[in-house]
Amino acid sequence: MRTTILGRSGLEVSRIAFGTWQLSGAWGAFDEDVAIAAVGRARELGVNLFDTAQAYGAGKSEVLLGKALRGELKRGRDSVVIATKGGIKPRAERARDARREWLTEGVDTSLRNLGVDYIDLYQVHWPDPDTPAEETAGVLQEFVDAGKIRHIGVSNYDTAQLAAFDEHRPAETLQPPYHLFRRGIEADPLPYAREHDIGVLVYSPLGSGLLTGAFGADTKFEATDWRSRSSAFQGENLRRNLEIVGKLSAFAGEKGMSVSQLAIAWTLARPGVHAAIVGARKPANIEASLAAADIELSSDDLAEIDRLTADAVPITGASPEGIA
Repeated sequence: MRTTILGRSGLEVSRIAFGTWQLSGAWGAFDEDVAIAAVGRARELGVNLFDTAQAYGAGKSEVLLGKALRGELKRGRDSVVIATKGGIKPRAERARDARREWLTEGVDTSLRNLGVDYIDLYQVHWPDPDTPAEETAGVLQEFVDAGKIRHIGVSNYDTAQLAAFDEHRPAETLQPPYHLFRRGIEADPLPYAREHDIGVLVYSPLGSGLLTGAFGADTKFEATDWRSRSSAFQGENLRRNLEIVGKLSAFAGEKGMSVSQLAIAWTLARPGVHAAIVGARKPANIEASLAAADIELSSDDLAEIDRLTADAVPITGASPEGIA
């Protein structure tokens, strides 16, 4: 597994991180034992960066991740980089809450859920427009000083929000959404992150499953799966993008890879992207995804991918306020 230095955090991490939102229940039912095996298999294959969040299943994903990594953590805590996120309350009246009180409760809760003494990377999950950046950055620095967390990052921030945070305490990492049907960060905030050496770990490189090639126009999602309520996975939006996925699949096949591997390799080829967060609920899924870290796409390949996706319907995803 290839590694990289995650920007100014200085953390050496695998270029593919294991994400755990899919282990929260928000993506439908899953087998916990098989999911734990997937985490173990990722570690065996060289993944050392694992990303989760307090909001994923109200802590369920953190608990499961801690359970899955328990033996590894006992053997060598410093061999694993655990990243989590806080500062939101999904479906609450105030969905974004990066005030001192909620962040303090969140850090302590995450430490208990994960069963660790410190968190390697703590990220503000979504920007909170009602809390001054000075307050959020200040309290997170206090957690660093207390030894509860080691590095500070943000997620879903734009350039202006990053700059405001940086005035009080440098954000060491940024976690934005990025895939072939969601490319907005190329204009903002990826250039800022590159200029300031901010480590970028992108989430949803497979378009929430759309770029796996496993869906058809008649695909039905469980009622508990957030995609069942998303416009990106309904009607004409889904049909048009599935046509593009079909073309990408054919192109990937000519190159001896799957469309999933093509999509992940594409994100890793983008200047300024350090790592891609990939979720899996089965060992076989993570094995296939990890192979993408070794794929080198040529400039011609990238140009062809741009051509094939030129007519894609841009899609968004879930936010603390709901699902678009």
